[in-house]
This record gives sequence, structure tokens and C-alpha cells, in this order.
Amino acid sequence: MKQAFRTQCGRVAAIASVALSSIIGSVPALAAQPAAARWPDKPIRVVAAAPPGSPSDIVSRVIGLKLSEDFGQQFLIDNRGGAGGTVASGIIARANPDGYTVGVVSGSYTATPALQKLQYDPVKSITPVGMIADGPMMLAAHPSIKVNTLKDLIELARAKPGAVAVGSTGSGSLAHLAMEFMQQQTKTTMVHVPFAGAFLAVNGLLAGEVQAVFVSPGPLLQHIKAGKLRALAVTSDQRWTVMPDVPAMSEQLPGFVASVWFGMLAPAGTPRPIVGRLNEGIGRALKQPDVQERLRAIGLEPTPMTPEDFGRLIERDIAMWDKVVRAGNLKLEP
Repeated sequence: MKQAFRTQCGRVAAIASVALSSIIGSVPALAAQPAAARWPDKPIRVVAAAPPGSPSDIVSRVIGLKLSEDFGQQFLIDNRGGAGGTVASGIIARANPDGYTVGVVSGSYTATPALQKLQYDPVKSITPVGMIADGPMMLAAHPSIKVNTLKDLIELARAKPGAVAVGSTGSGSLAHLAMEFMQQQTKTTMVHVPFAGAFLAVNGLLAGEVQAVFVSPGPLLQHIKAGKLRALAVTSDQRWTVMPDVPAMSEQLPGFVASVWFGMLAPAGTPRPIVGRLNEGIGRALKQPDVQERLRAIGLEPTPMTPEDFGRLIERDIAMWDKVVRAGNLKLEP
């Protein structure tokens, strides 16, 4: 009888222990629920992976202003350029996942893992919030080399290996990798010349320092319209609506896509309700005519995307650029 009583007491104590552990284990989750429901009740930090005046900065400020109006709290831009965007990405990855630190990064986020040793995991350390905008790079040439099409440039590079110098926005940049991707697909050899940004690369092309460049279209447009430079192709999967007469590179090189996208990330573990609200806020902002106008003025198209789809795109691009870097045995140039 006593033994049965002790056994029953033991069972009750075990059940109570399990129940208590369950309650204690659920406290953080229960505490997070009211916090997520109150979000945002203070300003949100937006880490921009580029200096003021850059496309990343412009995108951050355009979307940040609209989110401030939408949610009634300031989205404060914190410019953290440097190290190919990894300074900003590291801040985002290490931030408290409470919804009060997010970041805006460009497609170069997916190129750096193949080129640098990172202090964070580019997939596991972040939560994709959503894409904001997307746009092509443009391959343009100086009229002095007398090429009118991408095919002409490829034929020239094959006939004279190393004679064509192509400028980019820097060593390890998306433009640099796009040039390498083109060489791998066409089995050509060209000389890469890194510049510290798109405008310097375009000035180098105008001055004859290089024969072609891969850059975002914005800095090129006025010179193309004036006949000083020649547009050969865009790197999007289809022709760019702003200049529909310029072919997409995929028309000549099937599968060639190297878009310049901008999107929002949050630290891993950010509550899903907050991620969802941010994504919906971005979607509402991108429907507004003034936002569309500002983005299109710098060669970008508003491109809303679910967190899940954006995450898949990030993983796809990381794999693609890793393959390009490995095939070309690329190293960061000083």
C-alpha cells in the first residue's frame, strides 16, 4: 500500500516537473508575443550597406520615409559602407532580433561569401524581409573600338585576347563578377579594370582608359543619348523598359542574368509577425507613384517579393556567384 502510494506520488511529481519545465520554456515565447504585438513602439534602425548618395542609400531613404509614415515610428538610416557591404551585413546579422534593427543590402550581398571569409552565415544569420527593387547592369562600349553589338565585342575579344579592357565598379563587385561570367560563357580573355564606383568607371570609359564597362545604367544614359557611348546589352533576363532597343545579354548568351537588386534583411530569429508587417509595408510603399518615380529615376523597378521568395533568390544567387568565382579562381584585387 505504502509502496503504491510512493509510486503514485512519484508519478505526480514527474508530471508536475514536466509541466513546470514546459511553462518555463514557453516564457520567452509568451513574452515575445506582446512585444511583437506592440511593435513598433520606438524608432527602427535601418542599416544601409553603402555610403550616402549611393543607390543603396537612396533606396533605403525612399522606403524608410514611407515606412515611417505607415507605422508611425521613424525608420532611421544608418550608413555603414565598406568591405564590400560586409560591415553592414555583419551589423544586421549580430543585432537583437526584436524588429528594431533591419538593413537594406544590394545583390552584392550574395557575391561576398565566395570572395571573403565572413563572420556570419549569409543564409542562417539573417531573415529575409523582402525585395524592394531590381534593375539591370549595362554593358557599354566606347565608339572608338567600333563595335555595335555584344556579338561584335565577343568577336573582337576572341580575335585579340587581352586587348579589350573592361571597367567595373570595383574588385569583387557584381559588375566584376558579371564580366567574369561573360568571359566564362564566351571563352574570351579581357582585362578587368576596377574603379571606385560607377561614375568613375564611366569617366574612365569616356577618357579611353577602358574600352567597355559593366555598370548600372544611370550614369551611362546621358552619354548614350549624346552618342558618346554605345549600349551593347543589359544583364536582366529581358529587355529593359527604359531602353527597349538594347538587347538582353541572355538573347546572345542563354542563361546570363546578373541583376542589381535591393532588399531588406532582418537578424535571424526576428518574429514572423514583425517580418510579415514589414513586408506588407514595403508592398504598400512600392505601389505609391512617387516611390516608383524615385526608383525608376535611378534605373530600378519596384519589385515586391514575399520573404520566402526573397530567401530563395538569395540562396540561388549565392550558389551562382560561388560557381563563377570558383571557375575563374577569382581573388580580391587590392
